[in-house]
Amino acid sequence: MVFHPTLTSARRGASRAAVLAVAFACAAPAFAQRNDKMTPIATPDQPTAIEIGSGPLPDAKAQESWHSQYGSKFARNVTVATITPFLADPPKASGAAVVVAPGGGFRTLSMENEGWNVARALAERGVAAFVLKYRLNQTPADMAGFERSMAEMFSGTAARPPRPDPQEMMARLAPQIADSRATFALIRRRAAEWKIDPDRIGMVGFSAGAMLTMATALVGEDARPAFIGNIYGPLAAVTVPADAPPLFVALAADDPFFASGGIGLIDSWRAAKKPAEFHLYEQGGHGFGMYPKETTSTGWFNAFVSWLTMHGMLKAKA
Repeated sequence: MVFHPTLTSARRGASRAAVLAVAFACAAPAFAQRNDKMTPIATPDQPTAIEIGSGPLPDAKAQESWHSQYGSKFARNVTVATITPFLADPPKASGAAVVVAPGGGFRTLSMENEGWNVARALAERGVAAFVLKYRLNQTPADMAGFERSMAEMFSGTAARPPRPDPQEMMARLAPQIADSRATFALIRRRAAEWKIDPDRIGMVGFSAGAMLTMATALVGEDARPAFIGNIYGPLAAVTVPADAPPLFVALAADDPFFASGGIGLIDSWRAAKKPAEFHLYEQGGHGFGMYPKETTSTGWFNAFVSWLTMHGMLKAKA
């Protein structure tokens, strides 16, 4: 486990419910990068996207739309969940696979920076990757209305979100957890076709996607991943399942959302004697993902691949 010595015990005292509430309300993928304007774009062609069968979002009125920001592509108002496979070239393929869950506060999805770019990099390392475009909370259909809603969410004058019991927070993620479970079921059904080892399917998530990753590992039951990556997600303490998978965590010390929330998650995993690796980078902000930055946080991806290698996930079976 790697951690920064200045993370104080006082900061580790934040409650699980408070951190999960902040994650639900504020976990956006790249708002700390630079102040780019949201620009509507046509829905990108996604010829390899596969509907996972979890059904349409109930009572949805707004239709899926896309915009660009921070030089990257984002989806919103997703009503039907899909996965997009990025398979490794056969000579490189290890048999391992990862479900990639982008972030965006459950209002939008950073499909490029925290989805496709991550998946391409994993496939290049021999790992089959599946970008999960999960269903989202509905936002105004027009861009101006959406921008206002996001500004209100991040405004210091906005009403603070409620801080419900963690179980209630899990209930709020019911559609997304259903999407995650359907994704694992689909990949395992087609594992032979995709030349994937069904026992080596993990999940990595970013911000809100990290929250979904943790929820999948904690309450996903049949969907439980073989390993999990929590990239700048909440680190509140949890009850660790007996069959909890190895955990990889990366966070920047200047993350405006989660750097002061404590490391209860790490403590929980270690107390349960489960494998945990924690990288706290001095700088990087929130939402660094695959963006090129002059901070050591860009090293998270290589560290993640090295960690997978250490756990034998990238060793092709004979």
